[in-house]
Amino acid sequence: MPLTIKAISNAKAKTKPYKLSDGDGLYLLVQPGGSKLWRLKYHYLGRENTLSIGKYPEVSLIEARDARYAARKQLRDNINPNRQKKEAQRLALFDADNTFRAVAEDWHRTNKKKWVPEHAERMWRRLELYAFPDIGNVPIAQVRTPELVRLLRKLEKQRKAETARRLTQLIYAVFRYGIHCGVLNSNPATDLRGIITPPKATHFAAIHPSGIPELLEKLETTQASTQNKIAIKLLLHVFVRPGELRYGRWEEIDIANKIWTIPAERMKMRRPHVVPLSEPALALLRELGTITGYSKYLFPSQQRRRHPVMSENTINKVLRNMGYEGKQVGHGFRAIASTVLNESGLFRPDVIEAQLAHIEKNNSRKPYNRAEYLQERTSMMQWWSNYLETATRITITDAKERAA
Repeated sequence: MPLTIKAISNAKAKTKPYKLSDGDGLYLLVQPGGSKLWRLKYHYLGRENTLSIGKYPEVSLIEARDARYAARKQLRDNINPNRQKKEAQRLALFDADNTFRAVAEDWHRTNKKKWVPEHAERMWRRLELYAFPDIGNVPIAQVRTPELVRLLRKLEKQRKAETARRLTQLIYAVFRYGIHCGVLNSNPATDLRGIITPPKATHFAAIHPSGIPELLEKLETTQASTQNKIAIKLLLHVFVRPGELRYGRWEEIDIANKIWTIPAERMKMRRPHVVPLSEPALALLRELGTITGYSKYLFPSQQRRRHPVMSENTINKVLRNMGYEGKQVGHGFRAIASTVLNESGLFRPDVIEAQLAHIEKNNSRKPYNRAEYLQERTSMMQWWSNYLETATRITITDAKERAA
């Protein structure tokens, strides 16, 4: 006779387990402790099996009967319900272990050594900010193209078309890695081309060289740590890429020979780069040594976050606070130096390009000599620092005259 809800509710625990049958193999197992468990007895390939369906009342009478019906249908299709259940559990655990974020972490960790540290940090930060909030906890095999389109459209509405473009590349790479690892069969990011309107090409913001005196004057009075002020000054003097400065190590600085040798793995072009250090640059490094000499990095993180060095946003944030938002970024100092050095007419273009660590296309295959034009570059870097120091002296003089 089929069970009723009243019969189930009235079933009391006994000293030994007992069964209440609902028919066709389904029964309720009442335990001595009072728990009531749904079980289904069935035969598969001549052997008796028992399928655990769940606990009452978490699994209702109707749901237990639905489970019985589904199991009987599987048996008609020559499928073992227990085996099917274990496979479903395995897939659920597999999906839980292979969320988009988990696969992205593995992809980033695997490829990190191939990238310049700043690039690796920037890619991870982009995923953290714009991908993980929407799809980070979703099993990667369950992410669909429409979800990705919505994610990118949201960025486009926020006028972050360039971010959306770069994020598309990252997402595609993570899915491709997932395919290679066997956690999914197809890449839902394959058909995203054309979804976002391509952003207009922009250059790094940089002021006219004539604005350097005012910038240096504002830098002296702005609310920023001495370490961060030195970072901006040193970036002006050596005009390396901001990431090359941020990840700089004290072991790379040769005070005696007045050079800074940046290893290939931190350079965009994957070639070691020698930076001749002028006297003002050396003076800044000596001052910095009294602040961060305890660390292996020139500019360690001041807030002891996950990253060992100052944030990639620190320099630009200081510049924004000085009133240079949209006018000057750290990377833009390279453009200022290039403009002044080229317009001076004192230095050969090849020498300037070598100091900027640029590689001409027609020279990209020639043997590389990291000391190329070193003597000329040493003179040029001292000239550039003198140019900046002159601007500083003019600034201080003007400030005193205004104060008088």
